Amino acid sequence: MSEGHVTTDHEFIRKWAEARGGHPATVEGTAANDEVGILRLDFEPKDEKLEEISWDDFFEKFDAAHLAFLYQDRTADGKVSRFHKFIHNPSGGKRAS
Repeated sequence: MSEGHVTTDHEFIRKWAEARGGHPATVEGTAANDEVGILRLDFEPKDEKLEEISWDDFFEKFDAAHLAFLYQDRTADGKVSRFHKFIHNPSGGKRAS
């Protein structure tokens, strides 16, 4: 059985994504007033509906939206997993590991 974990640790999230070939992105057309839109992590092959953004912009929006990162390290059969989801941060904006 595979297991999910939750974190808000910026460095961990960046390393997790990059180890899987991912980079920070936003959904095209969702940005408003010079703010980053809906957050995503983009993996190869590139999703044409996503626009790459910097990690700084990504985490600024991540923190402002009080998000947490739900992720899976390995699938049930032991393969490296890319499964992730952005969820409301249950600790109310405080950093959790």
